[in-house]
Amino acid sequence: MGQGKVVAIANQKGGVGKTTTAVNIGAALARFLGWRVLIVDFDPQCNATSSLGASPALAQPNAYALISGQCDPTAAILSTGVPGLYLVPSSPDLAGAEVELATVEERERVLARSLAPLAGSFDVTLVDCPPSLGLLTLNALVAAQHGVLIPVQCEYLPLEGLTRLVATIASVRRLYNPSLTIVGILMTMYDARTRLSAEVVDEVRRHFPKLVFEAVIPRSVRLSEAPSRGCDVYAHAPSSAGSESYLAAAREFAARLGMMPS
Repeated sequence: MGQGKVVAIANQKGGVGKTTTAVNIGAALARFLGWRVLIVDFDPQCNATSSLGASPALAQPNAYALISGQCDPTAAILSTGVPGLYLVPSSPDLAGAEVELATVEERERVLARSLAPLAGSFDVTLVDCPPSLGLLTLNALVAAQHGVLIPVQCEYLPLEGLTRLVATIASVRRLYNPSLTIVGILMTMYDARTRLSAEVVDEVRRHFPKLVFEAVIPRSVRLSEAPSRGCDVYAHAPSSAGSESYLAAAREFAARLGMMPS
């Protein structure tokens, strides 16, 4: 297995399952495939941090300290209690980082430089991005030498926003990160009771036939409950539809990275 893969999980729209995807794909890779996984919570809302049982107020050092050079990169890493799964916690201070980074030389590469010393320590690093296309997300896309995973909810046709994000990724590839690719598009919050969910999946598959994961994540109460327990869905409801679908997605994700047979 190759080491040091860095993948951003991004969508400029909030509420599409970015954090749920980062936490549960990361947990599946660690629990079932035996990978060493680092999740970098790069969202000032700190949802991945609290979803993995850490307190944003108490977790020090954190992602803000990491990119501002206040700590050694290894000092910002927390164990999550899941063997093989680690976290760089977020901080509300990241909200001010967009302004602070504006005056930094090569400001779009700050996260990439900060993560570089960790490259050989993990099989994959997942960067959970904020719901915007601002400077924090740009840093994540520049750092993501092995691609970006795009969660898309099945609640309505999201093609306009998805097309804009794909265009942004192409711009980042051209200007900053020639190796940036789209690992895939993961359809989330699928409701089998409605025709709309199926129509959305079909429409996205039609526009992006090679990018959409075969695995589809259902709308699930168990997935929604797990963050409030400070754990992944496998610890909360290991036999639920949500846990099974994210395990399937994790295996497909690994295959798309070329790190296991497809």
